[in-house]
Amino acid sequence: MIRIWFSEICLEKHWSKITPKNVCDVFFDAVSKSNSPQEVPTVLQSAPFTLIHILKSNLFFVAVCVDEVPPLLIIEFLHCITNILVDYFGAENEQVIKDNLVCIYEILDEILDSGFPLATEPNILKELIKPGTLLKTLAEAVTGKNSSVSSTLPTCQLSNVRWRRSDVRYTSNEAYFDLIEEINAIVDNSGNTVHKEIHGSIECFMKLSGVPDLTLAFSNHRLIDDASLHPCIRFLRWKRERVLSFIPPDGRFSLFKYHITSLNPLTLPIAIRHNIVLREQGSRFDLVVTPKTLGRPMDSVKLTIQMPASVSNMNVTPSTGRVSFDSTSKLFQWDIGRIEPKHANPTLKGNAILSPSSTAPPGNPSIMVNFSIPQFAASGLKISRVDMYAEKYKPFKGVKYLTTSGQFEVRT
Repeated sequence: MIRIWFSEICLEKHWSKITPKNVCDVFFDAVSKSNSPQEVPTVLQSAPFTLIHILKSNLFFVAVCVDEVPPLLIIEFLHCITNILVDYFGAENEQVIKDNLVCIYEILDEILDSGFPLATEPNILKELIKPGTLLKTLAEAVTGKNSSVSSTLPTCQLSNVRWRRSDVRYTSNEAYFDLIEEINAIVDNSGNTVHKEIHGSIECFMKLSGVPDLTLAFSNHRLIDDASLHPCIRFLRWKRERVLSFIPPDGRFSLFKYHITSLNPLTLPIAIRHNIVLREQGSRFDLVVTPKTLGRPMDSVKLTIQMPASVSNMNVTPSTGRVSFDSTSKLFQWDIGRIEPKHANPTLKGNAILSPSSTAPPGNPSIMVNFSIPQFAASGLKISRVDMYAEKYKPFKGVKYLTTSGQFEVRT
């Protein structure tokens, strides 16, 4: 795990043999030559090694491979590591890693066996290595014992279902499903949608006793173009009936991910009317935000614009929210916050002030839009029913929807 700005190795783990640190020189060179961390090539060669990485929370997670392996397998495994860190500690940033070095080393020992993925299910890992708590930390300080490794065999090993313990018991049985969609879109300066796609997922939180067998059905499954399934889902039934049939893991997990591109037409949940003219005399900067959410409120609405270098200041007045302009980075932000459906559309009027010695920029900037819409699915995908078999009790079932912005760009 390597920090971005200072090229420091926060944590390293070796399995079959010690790998020399100079292997990472090729990676450090690639980072220094890139304009941004996102531009660093995912796969790099440092003969006879191959370096494969992902970027999360300003940290590079780098795998050094001795033998030839499919890069997608390594990338998926690195994402699996970051998901496990989030599941254990709530985040995967540098401070979390430094505060939990011993526990993380123990986790890495369990998830890989001589360099091969072995135990990657959080349910299994949490029985092998107990998550840290404040009380546990104090006890370790008093007793001097700082190992989190359990001395007993995990009950998952005694179950026919490898991702679920065999003795799960709850006084209150509950199953929660969150259908979350992220919209990526590009809108040209005439208001036409050039590109649009939706990435969705179903996040679950299960507190069910025994070994329940669940079935989840969609009301309009034909919308889904491509899908990624959790190992607990019976693939043949999904392929044949477009129904999710599964024995769920205990606790939180990501059940189902999907991709939608074939919606035509897709009504974007927000529209931006703009009148931006940047010139030495008589510049204008007017924006109007119009929600199209079928009466649903929008939260966390923010417009971010990277202004040209010739702009020295912004003289604008918003009808709601607050604005900021960084004269060094030339970044302009309009933080609107919440938009209620029955209120007037937020507007912003004013002008941009150009430096006296500069010329007018050749083109207008793009607007990056951020928002979230609770209880709204932009694609129209709905969970129609959730049924449970193999257990006699009747659980409480809840479904929530959320739509958020991904790379949402409006060109002016």
